[in-house]
Amino acid sequence: VHWSSWVAKAEQARHFAAQMLAAHPDEVALVRNTTEGVNLVAEGFPWRPGDNLVTLADEFPSNVFPWLNLAARGVETRLLPVPEGGLDPVEIAAACDSHTRLVAISWVHYATGWRHDLDALAEVCHRRGIYLFVDAIQGLGAFELDVSRTPVDFLAADGHKWLLGPEGAGILYLKQEHLNLLRPLNVGWNSVVHAGDFTNLQPRWKPTAARYEGGSTTLGAFAALAQSLSLLLRCGLPQVSARILALTDELRERLQRAGAVIVSRREGARRSGIVAFTLPGQNAQSLRARLRVQRIVVSCRAGWLRASPHVYNTSEELAALVEALC
Repeated sequence: VHWSSWVAKAEQARHFAAQMLAAHPDEVALVRNTTEGVNLVAEGFPWRPGDNLVTLADEFPSNVFPWLNLAARGVETRLLPVPEGGLDPVEIAAACDSHTRLVAISWVHYATGWRHDLDALAEVCHRRGIYLFVDAIQGLGAFELDVSRTPVDFLAADGHKWLLGPEGAGILYLKQEHLNLLRPLNVGWNSVVHAGDFTNLQPRWKPTAARYEGGSTTLGAFAALAQSLSLLLRCGLPQVSARILALTDELRERLQRAGAVIVSRREGARRSGIVAFTLPGQNAQSLRARLRVQRIVVSCRAGWLRASPHVYNTSEELAALVEALC
């Protein structure tokens, strides 16, 4: 009885996501998670035997495994080693050749918090006719991204990180001009222009990214994501970003005074909402467990502690974190 109203509420997630990206709603598909978005691009892309793609050797697994899975189709995945301090776009471009079709990169690295310069990376990729895929889960909702000015080709993000939504609700962005580049996947009754007319079996795909939303989905999760996207947009991403960077700068200073070693690069535009650190002689997992007892939540990644304060955190909470570590 209420299904149509639930669909309308979930549909708001598409429009708010498009607004956040300065994209058109037709360029946004509602997907379950970042992994699904990566796979729709990886499996739908028109690869040819002998093609290759470039990604980083320390990427999150969801931005590696779908590309490695293309080996059976004759596609090479080049895992570029990342030295301490990170890579710049010119170094990434140097790993490409005439057979490179795509570069897959995380906007913000999940463990170190390194934020890539997407403008520069898009420029060097497109100059060589290479597509750019961005895993945006650790950046979208914390920082501004205007795809009309930063021309990434494909982007996927889950809603449960900086977007403050529930698990099971994410977005896939693809430029309108690339819609027919990708083979339609995950197709079903909802992929066609006559969705709802179940007697019409003509595969006339929707002329939008919604063609990838083949069947029924978790409408409640997307309705909730719509509300969190709306909240962030009302707050204003410039204000959100400034608040997050101020908090992470403060946390870095407090941690350093307490003897911690900061792993994250914290200068200029490389900064993100992630502060990775270690305490010499201390086990990260044990520290994480100690903090959890005190209702302070951090993660362990790559042997480091990862703190990710969002706009709602306070200086008092940062002080409590450092005090609990000492």
